Amino acid sequence: MSRLWDKGAPLDERVLAYTAGEDHLLDERLVRHDIEASIAHADMLAGSGLLSPADHTAIRDALQAIGEDHAQGRWRLSLAEEDCQTAIENRLTERIGAAGGRLHAGRSRNDQVLAALRLYVRAVSHELQAAALAVAEALEALAARDGAIALPGYTHMQQAMPSTVALWATGFAAEIRDDAEGLRLAARRAAKNPLGSAAGYGTPNLTIDREATRASLGFAVTHEPVTAVQLSRGKAEAHLLFEITLLTQDIGRLAADLLLFYTQEFGFVALSDEFTTGSSIMPQKRNPDVFELMRGRSGVALAALVEVLGVTQKLSSGYHRDLQLIKPPLFRGIDSCRQTLSILPAALAGVRFRPERIRMDPSVHAAGAANALVVEHDIPFRDAYRQVAAKLKEPK
Repeated sequence: MSRLWDKGAPLDERVLAYTAGEDHLLDERLVRHDIEASIAHADMLAGSGLLSPADHTAIRDALQAIGEDHAQGRWRLSLAEEDCQTAIENRLTERIGAAGGRLHAGRSRNDQVLAALRLYVRAVSHELQAAALAVAEALEALAARDGAIALPGYTHMQQAMPSTVALWATGFAAEIRDDAEGLRLAARRAAKNPLGSAAGYGTPNLTIDREATRASLGFAVTHEPVTAVQLSRGKAEAHLLFEITLLTQDIGRLAADLLLFYTQEFGFVALSDEFTTGSSIMPQKRNPDVFELMRGRSGVALAALVEVLGVTQKLSSGYHRDLQLIKPPLFRGIDSCRQTLSILPAALAGVRFRPERIRMDPSVHAAGAANALVVEHDIPFRDAYRQVAAKLKEPK
């Protein structure tokens, strides 16, 4: 086994453990994307006359087999391999010999890593978008089921105006649909082809076709100039985490409402036993833990976003190893959001509003009464406002 940068000198194992960090674990999810980008790069090298037909076929077939073996769980990354780029190239040369080393012409681990990350971010953006839309649909189904039930609308935690379950649920649904659109747009920065920028300064004395890899991988544009590529590091990741943060905050507010509505003092909703837990000491208790964790996980997304921005905020131009530290918060924020979205539609399906427990103070109709006076008597709203306020103060 050799690392891509090895030149034969021994390496202190503490250095490997410190610099590789979690990459050998985190990169498991990037293997298929690195394989995809590597095949596109091999195709480009062959098309540019930099790879013979025989070597091209051997490399392509071997990469596909390596990717399939990984998908089937036949190999996993180790700390000694450092990252998925080393692991894949080592397996490639083991399979086809020295010809495997030809694949690295015209690329650096820098643009190789970034290509895999951008393909991953693009795929995740679309996945989370679809999952967010499923949550919106679950809220709309709740509105269709219980929508006619009257519900007080609150401002400053006080009953303020009349509302309905439909208005409450579709309000959240509309914002979550907007969040889904934000997730779709978050793929924009990940839609630029970094391949061919190499370590950030192109490929001197080697003519390659960046447009060929762009088209093959479905990137919208080629990232130009090459010096912009490393300056962009962390932006696509932060953009995705920003949209995840907005989504999880909306979900957190939804959860906060349901937690309040589920209290014995309110009793506005019933939750299914399948989505509540029991107490270790109190036999009567059913705990809304699922919604409590949804409320809390908005903090996970925000922390991940701040961590990514903190890594990149004062770096000088060019590549720096600091950028490796973007992966843990990026993946953590994505995974936390994915878990929430996977369970929320089913949890919402078990929510039932209880009209017999919902009481509205008569004063919630005060604004409506003032509006009616404006229409019926053609008086200024402020006069109508004072008349209604005075009437409410009259002894009952």
